[in-house]
Amino acid sequence: MKKKGFIRINSELCKGCGLCITACLKGSIRISNKLNMKGYHPAEYIENEKSKNRKCTGCALCAITCPDIAIEVFRD
Repeated sequence: MKKKGFIRINSELCKGCGLCITACLKGSIRISNKLNMKGYHPAEYIENEKSKNRKCTGCALCAITCPDIAIEVFRD
């Protein structure tokens, strides 16, 4: 059985460095077009993509690499 998970990114803590995007093996994170209160483009979790290859496994690599501690990981 494959692991299932999802992440929550606090857009107000994220400064859009992109380390989580590089760390995500599934390509489930991208930079948002919206600005946060600090004027950064934060990362966002791609939840509703049709591709099954983008499904988060809850591996937590994104959270481990985040210098702003802006990512929470949840596993089913």
